[in-house]
Amino acid sequence: MPMESTVFEGHFPGYPLMPGVLLCETMAQTCGWLSMAKLNFTRMAFLAGFKDVKLRTFVTPGAELEGHGQLLHEGSGFTRLRCQITCGGKTVCDSELSMRLMPFPDDTFKTMVLDRAKGLSFPFAVLEPAESTEANNA
Repeated sequence: MPMESTVFEGHFPGYPLMPGVLLCETMAQTCGWLSMAKLNFTRMAFLAGFKDVKLRTFVTPGAELEGHGQLLHEGSGFTRLRCQITCGGKTVCDSELSMRLMPFPDDTFKTMVLDRAKGLSFPFAVLEPAESTEANNA
């Protein structure tokens, strides 16, 4: 979390806190990337729903957040996942999420997503060898 951001301007003046909706977005992004990786980047993941969201503590400017996701189920065009955001080893928020899986609209968009993953230092090496090779060559 940056020290300075427009996010904090009205949330809250004199006591800046990361909005809960952005913590939910962080969980959705974590689970979206995990879903796409587990499916060898053959489909895109779109947020379909949250279940039992818990916002457990406040996040202030400068906090370093980590996203942790676990795939619970994949099938019928959806993934179900458990996500936790931590700061300094302590849980900030957690939820169960579902993601809708859809084909990429075209190869150009898929390449853009893979390039973004590389730019984010996505750990392709942890994927199974066949998946990693295909994802990096796409």
